[in-house]
Amino acid sequence: MNDTKYFPQLQDITTAKHNLSEIVLHTPLQKNLNLSEEFNANVFLKREDLQIVRSYKIRGAYNKIAQLSDAERKKGVVCASAGNHAQGVAYSCRLLGIEGKIYMPTTTPKQKIKQVKMFGKTHVEVIITGDTYDDAHRAALEDCQKTGMSFIHPFDDPQIIEGQATVGMEILQDSTETIDYLFVPIGGGGLAAGVGAYIKQISPNTKIIGVEPAGAPSMQKSLEANSVIKLENIDKFVDGAAVQRVGEITFEICKQVVDEYQSVPEGKICTKILELYNRDAIVIEPAGALSIAALDFYREEIKGKNVVCIVSGSNNDITRTEEIKERSLLYEGLKHYFIVRFPQRAGALRTFVDVVLGPTDDVTHFEYSKKTNREKGPAVIGIEVQKKEDFNGLVKRMDENGFIYEYLNEKADLFQFLI
Repeated sequence: MNDTKYFPQLQDITTAKHNLSEIVLHTPLQKNLNLSEEFNANVFLKREDLQIVRSYKIRGAYNKIAQLSDAERKKGVVCASAGNHAQGVAYSCRLLGIEGKIYMPTTTPKQKIKQVKMFGKTHVEVIITGDTYDDAHRAALEDCQKTGMSFIHPFDDPQIIEGQATVGMEILQDSTETIDYLFVPIGGGGLAAGVGAYIKQISPNTKIIGVEPAGAPSMQKSLEANSVIKLENIDKFVDGAAVQRVGEITFEICKQVVDEYQSVPEGKICTKILELYNRDAIVIEPAGALSIAALDFYREEIKGKNVVCIVSGSNNDITRTEEIKERSLLYEGLKHYFIVRFPQRAGALRTFVDVVLGPTDDVTHFEYSKKTNREKGPAVIGIEVQKKEDFNGLVKRMDENGFIYEYLNEKADLFQFLI
């Protein structure tokens, strides 16, 4: 659908709110004491991670499917999703007694696939295909063309956008103060378009910041080109927000309602996930941490202001914890990988440990193969330091003691292959 003249109206968003009144939770708007103190601001979290399907996506999905005609309902629905939209569609199918097919990329965390099957029960069929959301999207559209089933777009559809807009309605209903800044995560743009459209009509002075993962800044790149473009290569880590192409409809709306855009490195997102878990016992997925991770970039600007961050979802897979920790340590400059060429003599490793490692440095990764026909044997070593500044001393001691090394963190291709 390419109706670029469409803009969400308050009447339609109110209708969506009515449709959802007995289906979705009116999630809390909670002041976070730790973040408020850290940023010297009043920081509130809109807890969509507490939604019944653990993300806001149920809002748009149910609003769309509930408005299908009887004939459309009989044929069933199809969607493509990296996880959260799929859960919303699955649960909606179950509630409305509609059959659905859900296409998901192979990169989708297993936890999300299981959740989709759990919410949909016997009403949905899950089909895993393609490496990205866009691959799954193409397969789903082909299915619709063959079967006549209705395609439930994850973001680029007026009724989806109006459903997501109810998040903004609840924020203004629950806020006792004027909201100065609203941070909204952006994937395809459905949430930002809907919430932004509602907020700007009711509270036009609220500054809306759209937040994207640095590895998939699809909306920002499209704005630079002044048209929707497809990113050929993206980092899929923030699976709930990593899309190659934003929506045509959402693009046009976001141009009008989003004031600024901020991209956040994936490693920083990981740091924020760990902080929220350790400090506040809040468990969120990478996309859910996007809005909070962006606060650091606005530290000076938001002092003394009323700030809302939308926590979009909590569908994280516990098996990703080690990767999240690793990405965080690398981003914070606390973990470093080297290829070190050791002299093949007894005691070489002991010398490295005794004279190169600092008192708080820790070897967390070590791979070494002895080659009897060589004088030097290479080893891949991962070293975790306690403070970012400790890295300089580590490298200095390697230089001073004649160890030949290659630093891997800055060699992206080699680093990904080895680690």
